[in-house]
Amino acid sequence: MTKLDDDLDWVKVREDLDGSYLTETIWQKATRKTKENPLVPIGALATTVALSLGVYNFYKGRTEMQQYMMRARVGAQAFTIVAMIAGFILLPKSN
Repeated sequence: MTKLDDDLDWVKVREDLDGSYLTETIWQKATRKTKENPLVPIGALATTVALSLGVYNFYKGRTEMQQYMMRARVGAQAFTIVAMIAGFILLPKSN
């Protein structure tokens, strides 16, 4: 090998690496992640719905229902966090 080949060896490595990686769009990544752990998006959706209904009931002056929905939001957030942790623990074992 010549000096020039040694200097440009990183170009060959870079070309080899670029060919092995698959690029994906944000929607492809979201779909893949949802398939890996479907409980996280369900928990996030439940959190959003509970928060939205809680704010709506606060606006309408229904304090009892607003408090109930805020407690439901906390429960949905806890469910989402537990689902994320379970996914982190179980995902490497499934591959």
